[in-house]
Amino acid sequence: MQPVLSLPELIGQGEWRRALATARAQGAGLDLEHALDTVLTVQVALRARRYPAARQAVAELTPLLPALPEPEGSALRAQVDPQALTGALRALEAGQKVTDPAELAALLHGALAGPLTRAEALNMQGILHAVSGEAEQARALLNAAMQADPGHYRALTNLGNLDMDAGQFAQAEAVYRRVLVLNPEYDGGHHNLGVALRRQGRVGEGVRSIRRGQQLSMKRSKEDTNAEMKEQFAQNPAMKALRWVLLAVVALIVFLAVRGVGS
Repeated sequence: MQPVLSLPELIGQGEWRRALATARAQGAGLDLEHALDTVLTVQVALRARRYPAARQAVAELTPLLPALPEPEGSALRAQVDPQALTGALRALEAGQKVTDPAELAALLHGALAGPLTRAEALNMQGILHAVSGEAEQARALLNAAMQADPGHYRALTNLGNLDMDAGQFAQAEAVYRRVLVLNPEYDGGHHNLGVALRRQGRVGEGVRSIRRGQQLSMKRSKEDTNAEMKEQFAQNPAMKALRWVLLAVVALIVFLAVRGVGS
């Protein structure tokens, strides 16, 4: 049974989902609820490696923090510094192109220190060591990522991948099933589970799981593309103008089509 913690204690421990539920149950106020919901959105986006969504959530959070009620406001500001978080997100995104473990560790120094970004930074380091064939170091980093965020299903997936690489297919299957408990819609979890099942001779089960992964992957790709386009339109004045031009063109086409039908 989980201990009963106060709302500031939940915030201080980074228990964002429980903090939000507690705030709602206690009628803590819409501003605090909105802030906690936005922090949770950042965490969910980081688990999914969706940086545009994370940046958008940080931008929404920034004006909320100064006016939050006490003591919850102080607890939240101690956990979340929008400027530092924005820098950590930039480092995480840049780190995807780094292939040297020491260079990556230096780049992710700020992300490793941030409560919200630490798990993803450790996960990235673990992946790099795994790719380099350093399974022991990779496992230690990925376990640390899971300690930092027990809901980080991609770090758990990577632990399953280490089991697969070691030929421990049944163990990998068990890990991937835990992944899908954390996130039933994770395409990589379904795909990797399918591979683990096929390696054990359970071909029919494996094919079904891989197909499910492919369906979810196509859905995610579309969502990610839409999110990136939305961010580009929001940041680039020229893109904003182009958006209105395109809308005007579409409206004109519809008008002419309707007029043509009526003539």
